[in-house]
Amino acid sequence: MDTTQAQHTNRQYEEDLRELRAGLIKMGGLAERQIADAVDSLVNRDSEKARVTIAGDAEVNRMDIECDERCLNLLALHQPAAGDLRFITTGLKITTDLERIGDNAVNICERAVELNEEPQLKPYIDIPRMAEVAQSMVKDSIDAFVRKDVELAREVIDRDDVVDNLQHQIYRELLSYMAEDPHTIGRSTKILFVSKYLERIADHATNIAEMVIFMVKGKNIKHMDKNQGIL
Repeated sequence: MDTTQAQHTNRQYEEDLRELRAGLIKMGGLAERQIADAVDSLVNRDSEKARVTIAGDAEVNRMDIECDERCLNLLALHQPAAGDLRFITTGLKITTDLERIGDNAVNICERAVELNEEPQLKPYIDIPRMAEVAQSMVKDSIDAFVRKDVELAREVIDRDDVVDNLQHQIYRELLSYMAEDPHTIGRSTKILFVSKYLERIADHATNIAEMVIFMVKGKNIKHMDKNQGIL
């Protein structure tokens, strides 16, 4: 390979990496917006917004495929090594988590449409709190990936406990509703599903944060206890 061709190849490689990074940032931003719009459609009983959000999931799926193709092309054409290899393989996994975050936002919208057709069981207080934390986890996990920020990734992982605690609180409260009045079982179950979808979104953000630590440190911390000192 002559010098000119090598320079062209290197420029193309760097451009492909930039496009991958930009695509993942855009996909992460779209996932954040899906979460916000899905919960807003529930809290404000806006079924039209829910339907628009469901329809918009096609864009997330398209970006998932596009980012995957970029990752595979980078691997096949440039044979990256070391840090770049971890960056690309991490990107390949992140797209899967972002796509599933979108799926869970769609699930929230579907439950919102159903719940909006019935009298509201109770004011939504903890659900928006869960959504706010989960949404911030998605944003910060992508920021940690772009900035290669292990400390921010660790904060995302720690925040997962806040979401879990809120879900348990919602479960206990709705259980008491169902025990006192069987007529609330249908609505309570749907709200429980919403809390579970938000908990899964937080789990996917945690997965991304764990992959960031692997990308930067070369250490796989999945399934490890937080108290082992591995962070």
